[in-house]
Amino acid sequence: MTDRILTRRAMLRETGAILAAAAWPEPFSPQDRPPDEPFGYCLNTSTLSGFKLSLPQVIDLAAEAGYTAIEPWIRDLEAFVKGGGSLRDLEKRLQDRRLTVESAIGFAEWIVDADDRRSRGLETMKRDMELVARIGGKRIAAAPAGAYNAPPIDLDRAAERYRAVCELGDKTGVVPQVEFWGGSKNLGKLSQAIAVASKSGHPKACVLPDAYHLYKGESDLEDLKKLAQVPAHVFHINDYPADPPREKIGDQHRVYPGDGVAPLGRIFRDLRAAGFRGFLSLELFNREYWKTDPTTVAKTGIEKTRAAVRRAFA
Repeated sequence: MTDRILTRRAMLRETGAILAAAAWPEPFSPQDRPPDEPFGYCLNTSTLSGFKLSLPQVIDLAAEAGYTAIEPWIRDLEAFVKGGGSLRDLEKRLQDRRLTVESAIGFAEWIVDADDRRSRGLETMKRDMELVARIGGKRIAAAPAGAYNAPPIDLDRAAERYRAVCELGDKTGVVPQVEFWGGSKNLGKLSQAIAVASKSGHPKACVLPDAYHLYKGESDLEDLKKLAQVPAHVFHINDYPADPPREKIGDQHRVYPGDGVAPLGRIFRDLRAAGFRGFLSLELFNREYWKTDPTTVAKTGIEKTRAAVRRAFA
């Protein structure tokens, strides 16, 4: 434990973040939330990706729209650095806008069977975690990247591999979340993600659910109640239409919460009953929305998400 703490402190000192982190309060803690808003609101940067904004622009937009957190993609952080951007300046901007980085999205191949690919995947995950840590980020997705259509991987083996990722998180200070992708031959259901997290035996094991992927992968919504035992800290929120049908629907068909047929009321109530007090992260890829303007999309997204939550608890 001591080595782990020293590693984390050394990294924070290197980025000049220790004092800043101490002065960076939670913008809106669960205890402060009114009864009809039990969750926090986060903007996954994919929602605005079609506008080709810079990360500083997305941060400003998210804060102005009323979000208290963002969920950036690793590729955007890498592009920002490659373009000469300073992660320390980005962290300062987040602090100034009172935004936390609750999660990040990467695609390291940590779960694959091939030893060489998995080894490279762990190296990628470590590098991704370090990027996230340098802007004060807390978590990162651990999705079944590279194994979407691969032969089924035994869940016990997947759990061992996830534990290895968690141990990287112990060193970097960034917690990996088991993410499931509906339709994937590996980790296609919430129940499988929960099993992998639980079997790993790691004290920080957790999952990253998604409303669209619950539907696409035909997850049993009863499994949301199991989040009382295996936690989630971030939930990807979105909605989906009745048409196209499940077998043909894709990410691009996701719509604002409340504009589709997802049983969001039940989902929100089950999440709260399971003890979830984390963040709903709006993750959309709707090209029609990108024909408008980013301010409208960001504001509409949080307004419709808030409205759907309030209806659930009215």
